[in-house]
Amino acid sequence: MSEITLEIDGREVKAEEGMTVLETAKSVGIDIPTLCYHPALSPFGACRMCSVELVSRGRSRIVTSCNYPAEEGLVVNTKSPDVIEIRKIISELLLARCPNVKVIQDLAREYGVEKPRFKLGKEDEKCILCGLCARICEERIGVSAINFVSRGVDRKVETPFQGTLDINLDVCLACGACAFVCPTGAIKLEDITARKPMPIFSEFDVGLQSRAPVYVPFPQAVPNVPVIDREKCVHFATNRCKICEEFCSAKAIDFEQEDEIVEVEVGAIILATGYDAFDPSVITQYGYGRYDNVITALQLERMCNASGPTWGKIMLKDGSQPKSVAIIHCVGSRDKNYHEYCSQVCCMYSLKYSHLIKEKVGDAEVYQFYIDMRCFSKGFEEFYERVSNEGVNFIRGKVGEVTDRAISDEERGKLVVVAEDTLLGAIIRVPVDMVVLSTALEPRSDAETVARLFNISRSADGFFLERHPKLDPVATTTDGIFVVGCSQGPKDIPATVAQASAAAARALAMISWGSVEIEAAIAAIDEELCSGCRICELLCPFKAISFDEEKKVSLINEALCKGCGVCVAACPSGAISGKHFTTEQIMAEVEGILV
Repeated sequence: MSEITLEIDGREVKAEEGMTVLETAKSVGIDIPTLCYHPALSPFGACRMCSVELVSRGRSRIVTSCNYPAEEGLVVNTKSPDVIEIRKIISELLLARCPNVKVIQDLAREYGVEKPRFKLGKEDEKCILCGLCARICEERIGVSAINFVSRGVDRKVETPFQGTLDINLDVCLACGACAFVCPTGAIKLEDITARKPMPIFSEFDVGLQSRAPVYVPFPQAVPNVPVIDREKCVHFATNRCKICEEFCSAKAIDFEQEDEIVEVEVGAIILATGYDAFDPSVITQYGYGRYDNVITALQLERMCNASGPTWGKIMLKDGSQPKSVAIIHCVGSRDKNYHEYCSQVCCMYSLKYSHLIKEKVGDAEVYQFYIDMRCFSKGFEEFYERVSNEGVNFIRGKVGEVTDRAISDEERGKLVVVAEDTLLGAIIRVPVDMVVLSTALEPRSDAETVARLFNISRSADGFFLERHPKLDPVATTTDGIFVVGCSQGPKDIPATVAQASAAAARALAMISWGSVEIEAAIAAIDEELCSGCRICELLCPFKAISFDEEKKVSLINEALCKGCGVCVAACPSGAISGKHFTTEQIMAEVEGILV
């Protein structure tokens, strides 16, 4: 594209052919005020605030810079006396129309207008008829759910059928694009559509704030690049928009991409699939999901983080700081109704939160409701003692209920934790502002599918089963497949790092060996006796048996077979035997013992 040269406010400026005067000025840092302009939409020139002066052959004229093309040799003044006077009059007129809109007030004040000379409009009027909402709905969203109606002084922005509540006639997607681009905050979605807007809650912030359809999953993500949520993106719903694609300077966005299945041959696999946090809403007596200020420990973690949704401030739903906080241990763990195992990390992170609450909200009372304090690792007992000295209240006993039903003035307007204090031998009621649930760590929802895919076992608690809990805690019964971290069982970060390092060392050792030793005692099939019933193939837990369609007999893959003996016992024709574990060998051993 060819380049042109023009002059703006006495500066020689270069621009690409096709750019407007406004775009050229912005590209070199020259500010021109606008109200109806948006770079993703076609220029409209409705507000006239972007007016500039063009000088040619000793004569000047005023034009709107948002839709006037940059031309070779053009001379532009953005701050001439005539331009300033025009913007002053426009801002005065806008202030008369919308006297209580802050954007208009600030703009008028910039040009020396404190109070308009003209008759004031409605005090609650916010719309300046810029047309941004109508244009983005038509040009980008592609549904035209909002537009101008009437003419002259009656001109206004309206929906089809003037805001019908009939959902069948409502074409609005409730996407919120109109409200987003409105410069004065005149648009509320509930005034446009009967559909309820559905915010997209951030998974990383555990629902404490929303995210856009284009987002980076979390800081330090690998790869640390944005992704597009196909289910929420307007383009995939209407085949329009594509704003992100147009404005991506790297041209990295391709809406035509499809998912690919990539096959990679490897010699070892390390499963580090992690865990799922227990959903406390199933324990209805704790009120999670019913009471605004009953939150999970993970939500408090994000709240405490300086880059989190509250910028490190611990806040209630109304934005105030809590004066009292209850932390309930073992929510979903050590409970026969849910998970009987201990999640191992809850005690220590609950102590950490007590310390953080005391640090961030100095005068807050903190109550820890626990069954047993399990502070077993290096420095943990000392930290427990430190938190105790900070004034945290420890109550030993199981919480029965969290309720908002008050029976005294002290409890009015608060959450009441009803619990048994086993040391006092009494039922107590503790009124607090916030309740934090220390939830259990549980196996991933797809753990069964992953276990079947890699031919590994799961323990009774649902986590992946290691070969031996003491002698081989990272290996599985399938050679070359290792399990680490919380996929193998609940554990803290130091234990996870140690186990991951061990698995990585084992995998590297296998690679350096170049070969793998297989079991000596494996199954063998006598093809002459095999009837081809395929019972063994169905029963083999390691998928080590296949069927030869040509010979009509089953075959053993010696690299996969672990010699478990299931097929040997199940074979109806006696065609399968266990190497080094035949009947003759067993009888010979027995005879050797007896003789």
